[in-house]
Amino acid sequence: QVQLQESGPGLVKPSQTLSLTCTVSGGSITTNYYYWSWIRQPPGKGLEWMGAIAYSGSTYYSPSLKSRTSISRDTSKNQFTLQLSSVTPEDTAVYYCARWYRGYDYWGQGTQVTVSS
Repeated sequence: QVQLQESGPGLVKPSQTLSLTCTVSGGSITTNYYYWSWIRQPPGKGLEWMGAIAYSGSTYYSPSLKSRTSISRDTSKNQFTLQLSSVTPEDTAVYYCARWYRGYDYWGQGTQVTVSS
């Protein structure tokens, strides 16, 4: 059974960088042909795909967030990380990590991140 768990600070100040880690258990992030995504949901809004890192290490980003987003991985820890720079209160959301293979089949429980001074 694959499990994903998000971790990181729940409160970030405006203009700072938000950093979240997704720890994966029950499966390797390098296994063909899985993609490991970050998705967020602002309050009262729908899900927004932010980006993903592939089994190969290739990265993909939402055009609207590309200039502020970086996704990386640590294969020794079976983790992948999201960094979102220059955050504003509009980046307040529940952040999820998820696995994609012909659809999203496993999700983390989500973590609330609030951007506020």
